[in-house]
Amino acid sequence: MNVPDLIPHYRNQRVLVTGGLGFIGSNLARRLVDMGARVTVLDALVPNFGGNQFNLDGYADKLCVVLGDLREPRVVDEVVRGQSFIFNLAGQVSHLDSMRDPFTDLEINCRSQLDLLEACRQYNPGVRIVYASTRQVYGRPRELPVDEDHPLAPIDINGIHKLAAGWYHVLYHDVYGLRSTSLRMTNTYGPRMRVVDSRQTFLGLWIRQVIDGAELLVFGDGQQKRDFNYVDDVVQAMLLTAVSAATEGQAYNLGGLEVITLLDLAKLLVELHRTGSYRLVPFPPERKPIDIGDYAGNYSRLQKAIGWEPSVTLRSGLVRTLDYYRRHRKSYW
Repeated sequence: MNVPDLIPHYRNQRVLVTGGLGFIGSNLARRLVDMGARVTVLDALVPNFGGNQFNLDGYADKLCVVLGDLREPRVVDEVVRGQSFIFNLAGQVSHLDSMRDPFTDLEINCRSQLDLLEACRQYNPGVRIVYASTRQVYGRPRELPVDEDHPLAPIDINGIHKLAAGWYHVLYHDVYGLRSTSLRMTNTYGPRMRVVDSRQTFLGLWIRQVIDGAELLVFGDGQQKRDFNYVDDVVQAMLLTAVSAATEGQAYNLGGLEVITLLDLAKLLVELHRTGSYRLVPFPPERKPIDIGDYAGNYSRLQKAIGWEPSVTLRSGLVRTLDYYRRHRKSYW
């Protein structure tokens, strides 16, 4: 991947990471600090959302942590002022939780996103914004890999709200000139993800279970296909996007190097951990209606725009991830 040196773009720049105590946000914040950026992290530490103070272990004195909620306009108005970049990762990501409590999902994934964009429009109209969207906006794929021309047809509340928020970011570019981009992420995994349950990703729960020696439960026949991005590749995509004027006002897919069935993924985890087991079980009734089936993202449009492509293989990324949680399990279990 032939990419520019990012350090000159971020050194001494003021950068806000919303959701910065969470999985992707904390990895991004750490990378930004390493490049010399002046980083502010905003996180509400809402229970069950994945925020974890340990995610910034060793970095707490190198950046500013603001414990606040995007649903609080006063907080948002203050933190957006003076920022050169905003990486907007705050949100509710559980598909099941969005179905059980749609109004909270609406407040977090729609209303608060509008509050952020309005604050930027009023107090920092020149800021560069990158928004973390999701593959859920496409619903059940009609064909693979899914590109940006695929119909937008989310099948759960979370997907609908994330779709709306992504379009808010594009709309504010088109109407008000805000320099925003939406990145539609596939399954992201790696160190610092939530592993106590499957709210953030089922793979996080599987990581915990295989380390604990618990049996991995694979729904259905296990032949559902997925692609995965190691978190470092996602961070690189966000950083490259933010310094590219050509991506402003656009929405792009991310995607993985490989496509794998869930059954083969379970087998791979057991192989890499050298112990464990898995079993096929019927879909839980609450999950079957919102399962998207197979998914793999076509990232060629983003690759053409900024030169990004994933570089970490699934096997390598899982080895790193398992090692991280073996060493730090007390901070995540």
